[in-house]
Amino acid sequence: MATIPLEDEFEDILGKAMRGTNMSREFLSSLTEVPEEEIAKLEDGEFSEAPLRRVAASLGLDADSLVERAQKSWQPAPIEIEGLRQFITPHKDYTVASYLIWDPDTMEAAMFDTGTNADDAYSLVQALGLDVKQLFLTHTHGDHIKAASKIKRWGKVTAYTLGKEPAPDAVRFQEGDQFKIGHLGVSTRLTWGHSPASVTYVIEGLERPIAIVGDAVFAQSMGGGIVSYQAALETNRKEIFTLADETIICPGHGPVTSVGEEKAHNPFFPELK
Repeated sequence: MATIPLEDEFEDILGKAMRGTNMSREFLSSLTEVPEEEIAKLEDGEFSEAPLRRVAASLGLDADSLVERAQKSWQPAPIEIEGLRQFITPHKDYTVASYLIWDPDTMEAAMFDTGTNADDAYSLVQALGLDVKQLFLTHTHGDHIKAASKIKRWGKVTAYTLGKEPAPDAVRFQEGDQFKIGHLGVSTRLTWGHSPASVTYVIEGLERPIAIVGDAVFAQSMGGGIVSYQAALETNRKEIFTLADETIICPGHGPVTSVGEEKAHNPFFPELK
């Protein structure tokens, strides 16, 4: 199986933190005594360890994890369990992930987000004889819902979205509502900040618990706090990083990871080290 690249480079993380804290290059330079031209080089992806470590602290980032990302020295361990499959589809100059979850006992299944093309997912559904009854949306950005109408034509598939972030022809639910996929339990947690009402779905009943997080958390990064950077940080801490370390994190971009690995390697959450 090919290794899936991490979604963000160190300069992407730096840029998200600078935008999220509303910290200009000039102000960051005054705080850290790192020259503006050196910060500009970091923003352009030119790695220099000493200045990167100095700006990390002022941005609330873990310096060791940020340097680790710049050196490309860590990758989450591959995860394969029965009942979970990730699909990667292209969108513009990046890729987006969707997930198929099924109960191996009943063969009832659900899709989580759609990516830009659901053909590979449908092929697996057909090959395994799965009965897909539900489509759960983490948020309604176009790259995550583009194939929704196609998935709903697989059969009697009901799409669901959190009520504060409606999607066409989707049933709205409330934060905390619970669902079933065969014998598997699905609980819902509000993890907003990247979008107005992003939701994380926690699935129990397989070999390990699973959290489908959309763009709330990536391997060694997180989605940009487009609506609220602080809310994104806070809801991630409260709703994702309180889950068991063994919980598999399924992000909207990049490889699958785990709560324990992100506590150890994600630069946005230094307090969890």
